[in-house]
Amino acid sequence: MSNMIETHALRKHYGKFEAVRGLDLAVPSGAIYGFVGPNGAGKTTTMHLLTALAKPTSGTVRVAGFDVRKERANASRAIGYMPDEFGVYEDLRVWEYLDFFAMCYDIPAHRRKVLIGELLELVELKHRREDNVDQLSKGMKQRLSLARTLVHDPQVLILDEPASGLDPRARVEIRELLAELARMGKTIFFSTHILADVEDICSHVGIIEAGEMVVQGSLRELKARFMETREVIVTLLHSEDSERVRQAALGVAGVKTAQVIAPKHERARLRVDCVGDDAVLSALHRALASFDLLGFHEDEKTLESMFMRLTKGLVT
Repeated sequence: MSNMIETHALRKHYGKFEAVRGLDLAVPSGAIYGFVGPNGAGKTTTMHLLTALAKPTSGTVRVAGFDVRKERANASRAIGYMPDEFGVYEDLRVWEYLDFFAMCYDIPAHRRKVLIGELLELVELKHRREDNVDQLSKGMKQRLSLARTLVHDPQVLILDEPASGLDPRARVEIRELLAELARMGKTIFFSTHILADVEDICSHVGIIEAGEMVVQGSLRELKARFMETREVIVTLLHSEDSERVRQAALGVAGVKTAQVIAPKHERARLRVDCVGDDAVLSALHRALASFDLLGFHEDEKTLESMFMRLTKGLVT
């Protein structure tokens, strides 16, 4: 799989302050890449370098095969960028907002009308077409902003904190929309400090701290490499089965521990710690298939554990 975004030894200085320090990025074509780090880690600066909104002090940036500095026009055509702030267009109607950006990309008038309808349907805002932008909720504004990044049909979407400040429902809607865009063939690179979003939809992740890349790769590879154990939560229909389920789990190769934990919604639960790849989880599931289970899932906190283990809490 070729890389759609690549940087090599990328650096950005602001006077004596070094915001990005020798960053090597590798984002495969078709990936949903979560760019993770605390506030002040250098995520937004990196995105400005990827989109030619800032010039690197040194190093190279390539997007969709184009050198962003030397082939800026071609690179810009391949990129759809969504900043973390919506902008100052709230006196426009929804369709006018998209029409304005489509004109900026020289899309003819007859094509713009069809395109706007398609984009509004994609982001589920067709019913708000004639409303002023300032009448939209924050979640709707985020979806409209995402539609704006798509007007020129870019290969790569670079999104700065797309779910920041959204309520739970709006966050789910944005995640579902990003997954749909990936299915349409887009490569998606988005910054976040919300690890649950990465866990839910990302194929790849990069962790940045104090302007430096800590680690990057596919989510599956990083979990296998850095997580000593994988935690599986098993929820039982009958609490009296707890000990038998625990013993059955301990009989599976790769299972280190199995213990009863606090019930949830009055349902008995066990936590099973495993060592190994997905084959171990599959074997565990088969071993417990004869019991009445209400739930069997890997604990999402594992990514949080990996993040805490690999970072030092530094902020530049």
